Amino acid sequence: MHTASTHTAPRIHLVIGPVGAGKSTFVRHLVQQHRAVPLNLDDWMATLFSPDRPDTADVMAWYVPRALRCLTQIWKSAEAVLNAGSDVVLEVGLIQQHQRDAFYARMGPWADTMVVYVLDAPRDVRRERVLRRNAEQGETFSMVVPPHIFELASDLWQPPGDVECAERTVVFVPMAER
Repeated sequence: MHTASTHTAPRIHLVIGPVGAGKSTFVRHLVQQHRAVPLNLDDWMATLFSPDRPDTADVMAWYVPRALRCLTQIWKSAEAVLNAGSDVVLEVGLIQQHQRDAFYARMGPWADTMVVYVLDAPRDVRRERVLRRNAEQGETFSMVVPPHIFELASDLWQPPGDVECAERTVVFVPMAER
């Protein structure tokens, strides 16, 4: 006798926003709420590459290819978790539209199971959070974000536009919920 399952299909919870917006704190809530597996690009980068990070002005030329390799492996891990029947929470950067478009294109059948959570805050609030996180190195700390990198990443941030919101399930998370 076949009975209907109450279990829903595994989902991707993609959390995006600029540096210092509260993503890591929000991710912890999502992980608990959905009993999901978190996959965080900064954690991978810190573990695999921080000891080798150059102290040069052009750290982005060093960072980008390593981040792309990590993203490839994170996606493979995410697919394995999804195929095993569990949700994943991805905190993997994707601050620019073209990066998200490329990510969405590689998701295949999982694209329909995704919820995109957008977190943002005023730049001065985010800057203060990052300075405090750098100093305290508490639970959500993975690596020091120097002021020039904070400013660069903040300048690159592109929130989802009308087309992305129309094509995806996008939730803008109010600051009070993080």
